[in-house]
Amino acid sequence: MDDDNDDAMPSPQILLKALRTFTSSPHSFQILRSFPPHPPHPPKTLYILDSSFNPPTLAHLRICTTALLKDRNARTAAPKRLLLLLATQNADKAPKPAGFEQRLCMMCLFARDVLRQVGSQAGREQHGMIVDVGVTKLPMFVDKVREIESSGVYGKGEDVEQVHLVGYDTLVRLLDAKYYPPDHRLGSLGALFGRHRVRVTRRDDDQWGGKKEQNAYVQTLADGEREGEGGKREWADRIELIEGRQEGEEVVSSTKVRDAVKRGDRHVLGKLLSQNVTNWIFDRRLYEEDE
Repeated sequence: MDDDNDDAMPSPQILLKALRTFTSSPHSFQILRSFPPHPPHPPKTLYILDSSFNPPTLAHLRICTTALLKDRNARTAAPKRLLLLLATQNADKAPKPAGFEQRLCMMCLFARDVLRQVGSQAGREQHGMIVDVGVTKLPMFVDKVREIESSGVYGKGEDVEQVHLVGYDTLVRLLDAKYYPPDHRLGSLGALFGRHRVRVTRRDDDQWGGKKEQNAYVQTLADGEREGEGGKREWADRIELIEGRQEGEEVVSSTKVRDAVKRGDRHVLGKLLSQNVTNWIFDRRLYEEDE
């Protein structure tokens, strides 16, 4: 963890320095900031949101707070731990449209938003909850699972259940054998589903089908229809489908955010981003230019 780790909002320069140190190190995973700092004890359940955070949105906030407050399958009620994870395997190239250091700053603001939101809804029940801002060099989902497990950051790997917070589109990619060369089989996912869980937010657009089609997709795994690809029936028990956007709620996407920023439309952004993240974007003039 970075030495300059306090509860103050870190500057982009400090985070860029920490990121460069991490990039040149042999490590594949590292926590750059924790809110509040100096976590007391390893968690039993670790929630992980792995995203580009370009920028972090209210949809991300809903995913995190719903998991922290309503996950009935968690090993313990409290304290809970959330890891916001940014993949930087291409950190030697200029990321667009917002640099990694700017995304990390927004992740730190977002971490505080999560703590504030959960605290307002749960009060003392969530005393001791920690939100970590971390980075990884690993692009593959299963490799990230193993690295977090073996890093020792969260204590002994076998003692901590990882709960990965993903969208339905990510689940489909996760279970697509074409992403596992050279044999194109799903066997390596045993590292994930053997001990950990995936909490999947439904997608409600035409591309991914409705609730019935998404349930049926997971059911094919439970029915053994993926065994020819190395998928196991019992993995379906480690996948939880949860409702996403409620009727009448704003559709949130990074593209929609960037378009609103270019128009200077704070009214629309108020439905897509927290006030803290919105202010950061306008103060730093992020996303104003074409990608």
